[in-house]
Amino acid sequence: MSYVPKPKVHHPLLKKNAIGLTRRDYEGVITTLCAGCGHDSITAAIIQSFWELDVEPHRVAKLSGIGCSSKTPAYFLREAHGFNSVHGRMPSVATGAGAANSDLMLIGVSGDGDSLSIGLGQLCHAIRRNLNMLYVLENNGVYGLTKGQFSASADPGSTSKRGQANTSEAIDSVLLALTLGATFVARSFSGDKDQLVPILKAGLMHKGFAFVDVISPCVTFNDHEGSTKSYRYTREHQVEVVQTDFVLPQKQITAEYGPGEQRIVELHDGATIRLRKVAEDYDMSDRANAYAYIRERQKEGEIVTGLLYVSPDAQDMTEQLGTVDTPLTQMPYERLCPGSAELAKLQERFR
Repeated sequence: MSYVPKPKVHHPLLKKNAIGLTRRDYEGVITTLCAGCGHDSITAAIIQSFWELDVEPHRVAKLSGIGCSSKTPAYFLREAHGFNSVHGRMPSVATGAGAANSDLMLIGVSGDGDSLSIGLGQLCHAIRRNLNMLYVLENNGVYGLTKGQFSASADPGSTSKRGQANTSEAIDSVLLALTLGATFVARSFSGDKDQLVPILKAGLMHKGFAFVDVISPCVTFNDHEGSTKSYRYTREHQVEVVQTDFVLPQKQITAEYGPGEQRIVELHDGATIRLRKVAEDYDMSDRANAYAYIRERQKEGEIVTGLLYVSPDAQDMTEQLGTVDTPLTQMPYERLCPGSAELAKLQERFR
């Protein structure tokens, strides 16, 4: 797949941050996602977050796996380091990058398929180790690249675009992160930039594993059976000379609501989701309370959004392992490879 870079021409009056960069300097290539995709709204929030934090792009390493969500890193911070790993293996690559260069600011972007199916074990151990990174899970409940099958986060009873009902229980990524000991857990909605940007900024500044689940509707697979504008109907009523897809442009879904309030959001196919922001007096330092509150609201059919849990005292992976302060990438060869005599002494300790 080819990527088209954005023009580098900037308006001279664009506002600059503390290090002299405009918001445009934090952009990437032109998106190839469907028009109106919630993932692009998340990209905009990520760009805004880095710009407001005055982060130098070369200090960032952005990582991803496979899926629609994993294309996101191409769309922000073109001057940053980047690695697109194989399906579900992004946490391992991020762990290696974090171990080799602790000076890098790590951001991983994944999806519910990449993280909660083939990559579930990888995600669990990255959380358990408290790797110092921001992990953004773009959650749409379907496998968008393979025609919209249910993902592991699809709720029981929800229907596919072909009208089939999901009979499997869902994996709630936020509850999973809380159970495994994540030190920063949040959930937001791609259409609520006012909430999402502060959460992302807090996650980037958190020392440890910051997990942010973002509900991000898939505009392509929200069309429904019986619609004359659906892909299935179109293919059945056309003479196909080239197999291709055309996704009708959709308007991005946004939502504004205050702390403690509930908001019902209508999706493109007429279905609705119920979001509730945590109240201002919510105690985000109590893990057990956070878990219980999320489960309680789930019984009412609501998705809780906001910063759900944070541990200010946790040690990240490098602190737990007692590694040196100097990044391994900056250490001389003599220290990285002390010789066979030192290796023999180390091996003797394990005999």
